[in-house]
Amino acid sequence: MDVTDNRGERRYELSTEAGPAIAAYDLDGDTITFTHTVVPPEAEGHGVGSRLIAGALADAKARGLKVVPQCPFVAAYLQRHPDAATPA
Repeated sequence: MDVTDNRGERRYELSTEAGPAIAAYDLDGDTITFTHTVVPPEAEGHGVGSRLIAGALADAKARGLKVVPQCPFVAAYLQRHPDAATPA
């Protein structure tokens, strides 16, 4: 399963059998603000959200973006994995 950046919709996506998991964001210059994360209920508890956010943060880091974790799920992920990205 690959995480893709759907720039037109301003969200990262990860396909699951239950439908797409998404991490919505706003991009302003070199700052990306993650606003919310949605995982289909049938896919919850299987690490889908963590895989989605890991992929999204890896892409943001590779692009040199500062991360603002407005979404509680992203904020919690960064607390557990501080090396994933540097919050603004």
